Amino acid sequence: MAIPSRVRYSIIVPVFNRPDEVRELLESLCRQTEKDFEVIIVEDGSAIECEDVCSSFMSQLDLRYYRKDNSGPGQSRNYGAKHAAGLYLIILDSDVVLPEDYIASVSRSLEAEEVDAFGGPDSAHPDFTPTQKAISYSMTAFFTTGGIRGGRRKLDKFFPRSFNMGVRRDVYMALGGFSAMRFGEDIDFSYRIVEAGYRTALFPEAWVWHKRRTDYRKFWRQVYNSGIARINLEKRHPGTLKMVHLLPMVFTVGVVLMCVTSFVGRMLMVYGPGPDPLHRWYWLCAGPLLPLLLYVLLVFSDATVQFRSASIGLRAVVAAFVQLMGYGCGFLYAWWQRCVLGKDEFHAFDKTFYK
Repeated sequence: MAIPSRVRYSIIVPVFNRPDEVRELLESLCRQTEKDFEVIIVEDGSAIECEDVCSSFMSQLDLRYYRKDNSGPGQSRNYGAKHAAGLYLIILDSDVVLPEDYIASVSRSLEAEEVDAFGGPDSAHPDFTPTQKAISYSMTAFFTTGGIRGGRRKLDKFFPRSFNMGVRRDVYMALGGFSAMRFGEDIDFSYRIVEAGYRTALFPEAWVWHKRRTDYRKFWRQVYNSGIARINLEKRHPGTLKMVHLLPMVFTVGVVLMCVTSFVGRMLMVYGPGPDPLHRWYWLCAGPLLPLLLYVLLVFSDATVQFRSASIGLRAVVAAFVQLMGYGCGFLYAWWQRCVLGKDEFHAFDKTFYK
């Protein structure tokens, strides 16, 4: 039996070992200018729980806390949706912080364009660490993702992501919510929403501050699994693999080939035949590295100007290579395992992804 709507929005947040982040998110929810929402926190088998944090906000928010065995974020969102009473379900990651007019921006956007599902962009908060800002840059900048996650209007269908996603509750229930995929489950859900004929839209004004990963190792795990998920998604939804999804793989292969070619040139400079091998093989050594140097300078300059910090600019270079090559390596490995060897759906870093 369907739960009758008693608020306009139900905000559902799965949590795994992140009580401090939940506190920041709840504090930002307390500051919302529009109050027609409830909050549902689902503890996904955490060893470090946030129940005490949630209890401290019960008097300020219409908030409910649930604890369950670990099953991944998608199934935890489904658990929360079963207890939700809002007309719209807003799915947030626990590592986001909301500007005070976030809910009001969603309402204004829905009044201007009534849709069945929507999403908003993300940004880096001024208080984020330099590494978090660099990682945020690498996920939204033109020189890394083409700006496709930077909040611009899309010419084709928009597919919301689970860090900032809204869905009508009846649509969510009709489609069964998120699948059992542990990575890429939000894109899978978005594909199913569009394939079922529902309307989606990007709401640029409904943005959030998104912390993402706090170091490059965790970031590598994230993007590596994203690369794997892209192949898994293509298997589930044939024809969804686009040219843009191939670019990190092309970048990864290109970087490896340029480095190998430069190394061969260096060896020929030292050990090559001829009266002047140093001069003869110089451009074979240096030439392949010039495109990489140009790319480094573009990313460094753009990030430095954006954040007004050369330190963040340097970190952004590292984050860009981690993002593109991590994704590319995951993509290539999954392609080999699934498309060449014919193995079943899989992912990596199950036990260490969140650590």
